[in-house]
Amino acid sequence: MDCLGCRIANGIEANVNVVYENEFVTCVLDIAPFNEGHLLILPKKHYWDLEDINSETSYAIMDASKKLSVVLKVLFEPAGISICQNGGKFNDLTHYHMHLIPRYEGDGFAWSEPFHPHGAEKLLSQTQAKILSIINEH
Repeated sequence: MDCLGCRIANGIEANVNVVYENEFVTCVLDIAPFNEGHLLILPKKHYWDLEDINSETSYAIMDASKKLSVVLKVLFEPAGISICQNGGKFNDLTHYHMHLIPRYEGDGFAWSEPFHPHGAEKLLSQTQAKILSIINEH
């Protein structure tokens, strides 16, 4: 199996700290955690991006995120939890994975401003119309 994400999710990769799994997903501690308890949720079947995932697996990912968010809140008492996923060329694992990151005030985790202003905030109604036209086509 060439995909590291597939090897992790299917118990082939060594030295993985699994915290939860079912027939669709495996949840592991991130090896480079932003904060203690930083988790990854990986589907056992190979998917690259969110839109590729079937409904059953999508549900399993969200269900695991709910269960594990409760666990993280009980154990680490964070101020909140950030849930994120990087798709396309930003998917460094080349296998869909969702991050659950316990967060604390002043921990340095940030949603940054764009490096190059693009004015998208001035185009909200036009952007809405574009999105709705594609939704209505499908």
